[in-house]
Amino acid sequence: MSPAEWTVIDFIHRGPWWRNQGIRVLNLLLIVPLLTASINGLDSSLVNGLQILPAWQDFFEDPDGKTLGLISAAQVIGSIAGLPFTPYSSDHLGRRPTLFIGALVMLAGVALQSSATGIGMFIGARGLIGFGLTFALNAAPLLITELAYPTQRGKLTSIYNASWYFGSILSAWTCFGAWNGAGTSPWSWRIPTLVQALGPIIQVFVVWLVPESPRFLVAKGRESKAANALARFHSVTGDERDPLVVFEMAQIRHALKMEKEAAQNTSFSTLFATPGNRKRMCIIIALAVFSQWSGNGLVSYYINLVLEGVGISDAGTKAAINGGLQIWNLVAAMSGALLVDKLGRRTLFIISNVGMLIDFGAWTLTTALFNSLHDAAAAKATIPFIFIFYFFYDIAYTPMLIAYTLEILPFNIRAKGFAVMNLVVSLTLAFNQFVNPWALDAIGWKYYLVYCGWLIIELVFIVVCIIETKGRTLEETAALFDGEQQPQVLMQTGGEAATMSMCVPRGPGIWIQEEKSTVTDIMEMHDATLRHVAGPSRYSKPTGDSEYGSSRDWEAL
Repeated sequence: MSPAEWTVIDFIHRGPWWRNQGIRVLNLLLIVPLLTASINGLDSSLVNGLQILPAWQDFFEDPDGKTLGLISAAQVIGSIAGLPFTPYSSDHLGRRPTLFIGALVMLAGVALQSSATGIGMFIGARGLIGFGLTFALNAAPLLITELAYPTQRGKLTSIYNASWYFGSILSAWTCFGAWNGAGTSPWSWRIPTLVQALGPIIQVFVVWLVPESPRFLVAKGRESKAANALARFHSVTGDERDPLVVFEMAQIRHALKMEKEAAQNTSFSTLFATPGNRKRMCIIIALAVFSQWSGNGLVSYYINLVLEGVGISDAGTKAAINGGLQIWNLVAAMSGALLVDKLGRRTLFIISNVGMLIDFGAWTLTTALFNSLHDAAAAKATIPFIFIFYFFYDIAYTPMLIAYTLEILPFNIRAKGFAVMNLVVSLTLAFNQFVNPWALDAIGWKYYLVYCGWLIIELVFIVVCIIETKGRTLEETAALFDGEQQPQVLMQTGGEAATMSMCVPRGPGIWIQEEKSTVTDIMEMHDATLRHVAGPSRYSKPTGDSEYGSSRDWEAL
């Protein structure tokens, strides 16, 4: 038999995921780490919304220039300070404890920030929040990626980063509501800062209900717990002998073995030790830079300056535009997340970059017309161009920056590679937050031309370098960068193990192990096993391609 005949598609649950109790419970529990992206969106967007509030401006004496840049960058500086520790915490303590630590530190930062009496105390609190957030940001997506059901991994990891906008929406509309309700009272800015505590409080108390990553457990020699978690949440039968569970365990063991042989002592230098790893890191670093240097940083962190640049000065109008933009961003990002398995990663990246380039050029033109000719029509046209720009940005970079990074990294360097991605995002973000307000003050709309040129460079890189990863397990995807032999070995190992694990019922309580040699025989035996254990109401044999595609489709990708 050809090794390529074995893929995860031969063993997965068929039909809607909500009809499978294990997947239903798993997806509900994964909301806990998914909250991290929303917490990030709330924390990162808060200063953007606070700048619009007159009470915040008065309390901190109208910060601008360097001071405003430092306030905006304080959280990023805290994140950078924590980054060297996060991969070691995730790899040695586990994904869940690291998420717990991050949530606790964030709660301390929120308490300090909401009681701030001066600009220094506020900046310090922002840094502490960033320090805790970086632990959660490292652990949460790893836990989701490594625990999610195989056919839902792409959507869930894409939805993870898209959930950033739930937080930014809450931030924008909380600031708007506080401005309407509290007016010039200091509570108009203290209330939005207290709202930041909601997500971390939930995570502190609920995170221990979420199972630990099976890949982490296997790496630490706790295979029985890993198999138990996979059986509980991935198997229709709840049996550790289920072919899917055996397939996944075999792939995890074999992938870890190969990675261990390739790198006995894993360090940050391992990220660049082989041609495959260097190619991975080149793509990851580029995407991290693109995610912040595509022009989105102008509105994401300085919408007040951008709107004033086209003549919009009313605080209520600016707050409403900011709130509406966040809702729009959420819809666009979730649309992209749901399309990753249909259109593919590469296609979405190309559509995104082409759209951003064309739209940002139009946005630059309308801003230039208003500033040069004071054309009111050009000012009005700028607002829809901002919304269109974010649609194209959100369909790819919001859902796939983290998802694509984690997909292409093998387990032994996943946490460290992800930490590097977060570091690059933080550095480029810090650069933006310091430079953007100065550049906008100094040269105005002409600063937009820099981004127009950079977007051309981005598009060329995306077309040349991005590899499609749709329809593969984590192990098969990571192996794409190391030649064709490893994916075949992984599929063969998992497939053979799953085949050998299958038993057919010969009567109540009597099971006889049989070996089959074709995918058709395997599926027939799988049907008999599942009907015997779970009953026909919970499993039915597919008559054609499922919603996840046929085995042949997945192998061809």
